[in-house]
Amino acid sequence: MAIPLLGYPLSTQNSRVSNLAGDSSTVQSQLYASSAAGDESARSDMDSVIEKAYRQVFFHAMSSDREPFLESQLRSGNITVRDFIRGLLLSERFQQGYFQCSSNYRMVDQVVGRVLGRPVHGDAERRAWSIVIGEKGFTNFIDSLLDSREYMDSFGYDLVPQQRSRVLPGRALGETPIYQQFPRYGSDWRDSLQDRAPSDQAAQMQLLQTSAAWVNGQPPAFALKLWLGFAVVGGFELGRVILTIAFSMLRS
Repeated sequence: MAIPLLGYPLSTQNSRVSNLAGDSSTVQSQLYASSAAGDESARSDMDSVIEKAYRQVFFHAMSSDREPFLESQLRSGNITVRDFIRGLLLSERFQQGYFQCSSNYRMVDQVVGRVLGRPVHGDAERRAWSIVIGEKGFTNFIDSLLDSREYMDSFGYDLVPQQRSRVLPGRALGETPIYQQFPRYGSDWRDSLQDRAPSDQAAQMQLLQTSAAWVNGQPPAFALKLWLGFAVVGGFELGRVILTIAFSMLRS
């Protein structure tokens, strides 16, 4: 039997703050509605929507990492902004660059922040969603967030998710966006990569230790003399060939 989503208590960063989304006029100025209209203003707005979506999911996307098919579908009105966000989160780039190099707990932090625009409500929510990932898979986790009441009330079908920052007293700016708070992989993945890829010095030491006949990093004396002999003979033969070619050119 499938385990239902565990309940978790809501937490707050500052009890003095009542407006989670901050200044409503600021939020309103950042909202974009998807449109299939062909005028220049609509195309400019759609470009802004697409760039904002890439920034929200990837922070920065290389040109080779973009999804031209999804962009085309969004521009033509065949999918909504919510569908576009879903496609980016399930794309190969996100799978390889984020999901495969993060634990389930870290993935909950990354995705909840990007999709719902807020930090997780402590370990309880982190644990609840990690169970969903482990039991039902990453795709079901994404769909559950995008279908949630919280997402639909905050962004709906046509708004790009954004950080719902608290504007604290005495501070001009709210919270730093989630995509800037979390690097795409943690120290555990970085350390494992370092363990699997030895340093250049270690690799050189392995090469030097391949033969027990080497002493203090030097080859045996007979091998060194043999190499020098080959070098002399090779140099002499190369010089002879060059001189032969030069004489032939002069005669012709």
